[in-house]
Amino acid sequence: MIRYLSLLVLAACSAGTPHFRDAPATRVAVNGSVFDVRLRGELAEAVRINAQYAPRLGPIRDRAALAMAQVSGCPILDVLGDAAVTVGVLGCDRDAGERLLLTSISTPNYECIDFGTFEGVGDGIGYQVFECTPY
Repeated sequence: MIRYLSLLVLAACSAGTPHFRDAPATRVAVNGSVFDVRLRGELAEAVRINAQYAPRLGPIRDRAALAMAQVSGCPILDVLGDAAVTVGVLGCDRDAGERLLLTSISTPNYECIDFGTFEGVGDGIGYQVFECTPY
């Protein structure tokens, strides 16, 4: 019984929060952190799915924002959450089909190299791998 319960808990770890649960996930790796990113309306959610030491949001915040920006095509205005689940506010109107900036903000600029798709081992899910550095 405990074995089945632990499998259920592990399977639910990347399921997304209730607001994003039905949204399809895009798996993205940024600088060693792997996220399942979901979009809904003006918000994006990044659920970190890899085992990684991250005692606070600080080291993970920028990586999650980059993952959400890569998937949405929008700048990220703000990121809230913790080291496991973050929610970002999108800086463009995705529903209008345009990438217009809604609010001007000052964010660090990053240059990202797309290393292509990595095929996951065991889970059969591939994901995009990016290496990003500030400039």
